[in-house]
Amino acid sequence: MRREFPETPLVGVGAVVVEEDRVLLVRRGTEPLKGHWSLPGGLVELGEALLAGVVREVREETGLMVEPVELIELLDRIHREGERVRYHYVIADYLCRVVGGQLQAASDADAVRWVERAEWNSHSALLLDPMTVRVMEAGWQRARALRQKDEEKR
Repeated sequence: MRREFPETPLVGVGAVVVEEDRVLLVRRGTEPLKGHWSLPGGLVELGEALLAGVVREVREETGLMVEPVELIELLDRIHREGERVRYHYVIADYLCRVVGGQLQAASDADAVRWVERAEWNSHSALLLDPMTVRVMEAGWQRARALRQKDEEKR
């Protein structure tokens, strides 16, 4: 399977991991978007369910064990080089909560960190793709709504 100039779109997963009003980011160590901060995630393996893929990818890249809560967005990431499609991913981004593990960069992530909402909504030094910011915000908003709903039940 070729990632660069593929013959068909590749299926991937991403995780909006929210904890204490912060979102987990990884700095990509490989293309596409090498050096940019992004959500943990990657390609689904043959025979692997989407939810299992997101759990595996977060563990591989960050050392954390997560539980997927719900789908936030299904999106296309298409990077063109002239008329050719250099990368084409169809990505299912899930809201996730931490259930264990220890935070550390691994796999194709060269750094990991928690970010506050103000950091992704400002002109901070973080290199963030606008699509990533949109998904982060949607996941953060949904996590907040679910937390408020839980508090109302108590």
